[in-house]
Amino acid sequence: MPGYNVMAGYNDNPEATAKTIDAEGWLHPGDLGTMDSRGYLKITGRVSDMIIRGGENLFLAEIENAMLEHPAVAEVAVAGTPDEKWGEVVACFLRTKDDMLTPAMNELKALIRERRAPHKTPSHWIWVNEYPLTGSGKIQKFALRDEFVEGEYSGQQT
Repeated sequence: MPGYNVMAGYNDNPEATAKTIDAEGWLHPGDLGTMDSRGYLKITGRVSDMIIRGGENLFLAEIENAMLEHPAVAEVAVAGTPDEKWGEVVACFLRTKDDMLTPAMNELKALIRERRAPHKTPSHWIWVNEYPLTGSGKIQKFALRDEFVEGEYSGQQT
């Protein structure tokens, strides 16, 4: 049985509550983790921070961390965008460091291919000057995805 410390639900949002707390009262926060041989749990990410491309689970942070290894990349945000064939594909939204030139796409593709499997290579590369942010300063990846789907970045893709 769930503990007394599980939240009762979201304020005035029964749909979100139903998605997060099951009929037996168990909380499903969407965290991903691993357990080591000693029984210690390590949180490794969130289900929402994952792209499912053709049945393969791709973790956004893994791709983002690889892209941040390029000296000209200041910030990167990866999001899944709809694709008829694969379900979702990787879109990489990048911002360069102020004093750096935009690197060539073949250079970035070579970087990711050195460090990650081929199916983790972004299908879309979009350079941005700024990101949509939450009140606490986190990048709103869902907003980037929505803007991409609406065609906001169509002239910037490479």
